[in-house]
Amino acid sequence: MLTITLAQAITLAVLAGVVIALIVDKGRPEVVALLGAAVLLMTGAIKPREVQSAFASPAIIALASLFVISYAMERSGLLDLVARGGVRLGRALGRLGMWIVVLTCGGASAFLNNSPIVILAAPVVSDVARGIGEPPKRYLMPLSYITVLGGCCTLIGTSTNLLVNDMARAAGHPGFGIFEIAPVGLAIAAAGAIYLLLFSNHLGRDAEATEPRPAATLADTANVGRADIFAPERPLHPWRAAFSLATFIAAVGLAAAGVAPIAATAFAGAVVLIATGVIEPDEAYAGLRPDVLLLIAGMVIIGLALEQTGLAETATRALSQLLLPLSPFWALVIFYGATLILTEILSNATVAVLLTPVAMALAETIGVSSTPFIVATMMAGSAAFATPFGYQTNTIVYRMGQYRYLDFVRFGLPLNLLTWLVGSLTIPIWFPF
Repeated sequence: MLTITLAQAITLAVLAGVVIALIVDKGRPEVVALLGAAVLLMTGAIKPREVQSAFASPAIIALASLFVISYAMERSGLLDLVARGGVRLGRALGRLGMWIVVLTCGGASAFLNNSPIVILAAPVVSDVARGIGEPPKRYLMPLSYITVLGGCCTLIGTSTNLLVNDMARAAGHPGFGIFEIAPVGLAIAAAGAIYLLLFSNHLGRDAEATEPRPAATLADTANVGRADIFAPERPLHPWRAAFSLATFIAAVGLAAAGVAPIAATAFAGAVVLIATGVIEPDEAYAGLRPDVLLLIAGMVIIGLALEQTGLAETATRALSQLLLPLSPFWALVIFYGATLILTEILSNATVAVLLTPVAMALAETIGVSSTPFIVATMMAGSAAFATPFGYQTNTIVYRMGQYRYLDFVRFGLPLNLLTWLVGSLTIPIWFPF
């Protein structure tokens, strides 16, 4: 008979409560995660020092610093300049121009947070699509998907990758360089991009190409991401734009060259931008995205509780018994698929926290390298295409494109299967067992 300790029972109850609350969308995700962390702390299931380590994690520092640098580029007018160029390109080249804009956003998401990219690009894509006589919904869902795929190509492309890497390093893995996962990510992204180019026409068949644009108001949630509503167009400040862009390139370049970790280079870059007046301190605070940072911190605490109480080890033993008769390759395939399914239900941060320790312990039990399983967690932990809530960029375009829930299932599920296949085949090539 299976017996569990009081700390394990509390942790399991908190995990179940947080998961259910996230699924039924009861409360803001970061508040739900922090509430769960508070319960664990008050009941003694986790110690204050573990909570402190979660808030001081390199992933949090790196993300916060990158948010500040990205916001500095936005405040300088640089992103608005890029958006205006996209409008001109789309109007000049028609459908080809549209796809150039969408694919460029995918490339940018390998280095920038994909949510701001989609928020800025979605209204541009909608306007240009209408201008060339096509329904915006033909391009908005691909825009979300391509930024997710682009984010899988580098360590800093998505918070999932940073979080998984951070947890793996804490557990003794040497960690990854910025471009170390790029071969796998690029293979998955290329396959996904081909799928989007070939089949996105199906998204626009039930829409009128000349659909009227409703009057926009701040209260209309269908207009999330409309830059003309939420912020006026910012004039270009050349030296600020150049300096913030150079700072971003330097931060990424130094980390890629191994001079210092991305948390250190990004933090230094953010401080330099504030010290030189490129962005004011109050503006830097506004760009920090505390909702994302607090959600990650809360979920890290819950993940640490799973590890500290032994629940992760218990789950790993059960999964190991199931997968032990299989070869390492088929164990990886099944693990990748399980991660993919959970990502459609939970947030990517939740999945990263839950499955990274399981991936490492599973590999140790099987007797192979943990690296392929960690990479699988990174890839499958972000590749959520079959629901409008599997990834936050999907939610942004859900209402803007006037999609139905089943549109994501029909168009996203084949993409899930495709990325699962490509990821399972390429991971062992670049990261042998």
